[in-house]
Amino acid sequence: MSGVFGWTTLNATLLEKIKDRMIEGATESWKAGTCAETLTEVYYPKVSVFNPEYLTSKSFSTYSAADLTPVLSIAKFAVESRSSKGMLWGPTGAAGDAGSLGVSVVLANHTQGAPVEPWAAAAETELELLLTGTPRLTFGHGAGAISHRPDLVSLWSDSVYMVPPFLAYYAAVTGNISLMREAHTQISLYRRVLYNQDASLWTHIYSPASSHYFNDTGFWCSGNGWAAAGMLRVLATMKNSPYSSQLIPEQNDLSNWITEIHTGMIKYLPFPSFNSSGGLFYNYVDQQVDSAISFPDASGTALFAASVYKHITLMNPPGYMVILAAAERARKTIYANDGEIHFDGDGWLRPVVNPDSFQMAGRNSDEAQSFVLQLDYNWKEWKQRGLR
Repeated sequence: MSGVFGWTTLNATLLEKIKDRMIEGATESWKAGTCAETLTEVYYPKVSVFNPEYLTSKSFSTYSAADLTPVLSIAKFAVESRSSKGMLWGPTGAAGDAGSLGVSVVLANHTQGAPVEPWAAAAETELELLLTGTPRLTFGHGAGAISHRPDLVSLWSDSVYMVPPFLAYYAAVTGNISLMREAHTQISLYRRVLYNQDASLWTHIYSPASSHYFNDTGFWCSGNGWAAAGMLRVLATMKNSPYSSQLIPEQNDLSNWITEIHTGMIKYLPFPSFNSSGGLFYNYVDQQVDSAISFPDASGTALFAASVYKHITLMNPPGYMVILAAAERARKTIYANDGEIHFDGDGWLRPVVNPDSFQMAGRNSDEAQSFVLQLDYNWKEWKQRGLR
């Protein structure tokens, strides 16, 4: 089918390669946390927060521990590798990244037959480390925001995908509406600091002068994707929880804030004829000239499109046709020639930002693999529901 809503696809063999590369590359905390979340959403959707019945015993009993081995093995390693303070996956340079593993640990605790580990204690310790053992911004309109870094205050847009979804999921499972509201509060505080109203985009990093850490005031493509996708997870956790009717204002906020990002992003999506990688966002979306720090990036582009499809299926927000058209344009660029252009023979997405150095072009990006799998699943879900 041709046109804006064409059905160009990735075949099962390529998708399996993408999955394999994602799993083998999940060697650091946030990569493993993103991998575990992607596996849950794409391959075990009944226990994903996007399932309206994710908290029911029926959902938890859908999959056996053997079924969930890919997710549980990540959670198991995270627990067994805890730091002396209890940080999941061991000491890292980012407190927020360890939080990304919290959902898989809580899920393991509710999976019958899961390997014997102190799941509940490990999740509770990680929660307390984030809430009471991590520095917070102490001044300005973002006062109270939990730092992404463990030893000094630094707010990263990435952290919205790592910490608030864990807070919200832990809250849903333990019946703690105050903690669920804290997930919204943390996003709100981050938005106050990082959101640029004129551009309708998030900047990447804010660090107060006292922290002696760097800032990144650019509109990083992946950073906006991380923020939108993280807000979607919190939104779904709230919407599909017993507290949904009590959290309508918070859900409206999150949906509006996601729309802000999507609205800001589409202004900078090149058309396919722009250059050899036309149809992909640049690493810094408004810097559309190849440079050392900005270049076409299929990774952040995939995450943008994935978040658009999911927002539509979750909330069906009004006035999304232009945004949807941009997501379809981005998806069809990535899927061009059934994946032959933007995937190598092993299934790695090309071109991508370096996942370990956000201002450098990369080669193999495990998180990019996660984003593609989310994109493919979310697109198919949107297509199946016939939403426009």
